[in-house]
Amino acid sequence: MAMAASDSTFLEARDAPLRIYITSLMPTAEGNLEIILHRWENNDCVEKKVLAEKTENPRKFKINYMAVNEATLLETDYDKFLFLCMKSTAAPRQSTMCQYLARSLEADAEVLKAFFRAFKTLPVQIWFLLEWYQVPEPCPI
Repeated sequence: MAMAASDSTFLEARDAPLRIYITSLMPTAEGNLEIILHRWENNDCVEKKVLAEKTENPRKFKINYMAVNEATLLETDYDKFLFLCMKSTAAPRQSTMCQYLARSLEADAEVLKAFFRAFKTLPVQIWFLLEWYQVPEPCPI
C-alpha cells in the first residue's frame, strides 16, 4: 500500500486527517460505494463506515468525510489493485489524497510504479508520499 497527498499534514502524523487504512470497498444495491476504513483517533484505532454516493460519472462519488467531498476510482484491476483518490474541492484549500490498495500483502513493484504514474497526472503540484514500509505499525484491524 502507498498513500500520496497534496499536503504533508494530511499524512505525516499517525492521527493525520487522511491517514486512513481502507479495509473494504463494497458497491451497494443502489450503485453507491460503502467504504470501511480504520484510522487513529485519541490514541485508539477506530473503524469508520463511509457512504460514497454515485454520480453520473461511474468513477466518481460524492462523499462527506472530514473535509473530503469527492472520491474517484482512478484505476483498477479488480483482481489485484485499486487506486482511490479522495479530495476536497472546496475553496480556499483544495487538497487530494490517493491510496494504492492491493488485494495481497505482497508489494507489486510494477503496480506501485503505475500508481506513481497515475497520481502524477493529477492537477496537483506537490506530493507527499507515504509507502507501506515507512509505516511502523498501521492501525490494527
